Amino acid sequence: SEYWRNVIDPGDGFARGRHSDGSWVEPFDPSRSISYITEGVPWQYTFYVPQNVPGLIAVLGGRDRFIAKLDGLFAHNLDNQGNEPSHQIPYLYDDAGAAWKTQQHVREVLSQYNDSPGGLPGNDDAAQMSAWYILSAMGFYPVCPGIATYAVGSPLFSRVAIHQSNGKTFVIVANHNSAKNAYIQSATLNGKPLGEAWLSHADIVNGGKLVFNMGPTPNKKWGRSGNSIAPSR
Repeated sequence: SEYWRNVIDPGDGFARGRHSDGSWVEPFDPSRSISYITEGVPWQYTFYVPQNVPGLIAVLGGRDRFIAKLDGLFAHNLDNQGNEPSHQIPYLYDDAGAAWKTQQHVREVLSQYNDSPGGLPGNDDAAQMSAWYILSAMGFYPVCPGIATYAVGSPLFSRVAIHQSNGKTFVIVANHNSAKNAYIQSATLNGKPLGEAWLSHADIVNGGKLVFNMGPTPNKKWGRSGNSIAPSR
């Protein structure tokens, strides 16, 4: 799970092919398809380290450089929601302390879905395309399945109730929510301020109430208090 460190070139910060002598494959363009990467491009697969996002941030030079590289991917229109390795990418800003950018890009991706016969942005393999939508519309997403934390995005619904088999209910409320009001201004979890851009699985299964207060402009400070990176990630 840590072998990814051997395929990121410290010179340019991209995952790329290597020869048996350790030299990097040339020529190289991270935005173009290449023979040793299936269904994707190096820019996308560079971020495919969901099991250790903090480690990836460190290898890529820290939060500011990590954010800049993510920004570059979106600027080149390389976030491909139709392919699974891109699903976690919009949520990675949370780990770098720029939760407002996660909120922005999650809403952009949600807008790619519609109720027409071709309303999914890709093949719904094992229903993962639909699952991404449902979770993201509620306001959170598991960046790394198997790790019991969820990154916070931007809820699409004003109210959702998750009725669970243990008899408990977890309610998500998004006050003032709309297409324009896509940014979290503040949040509370069970009446206490939530300043971090993640939830634990226990928060949900134990039941309770998560309240987002939404607005039209980013609150760039929200998601930066305390640990903006979930401890178990």
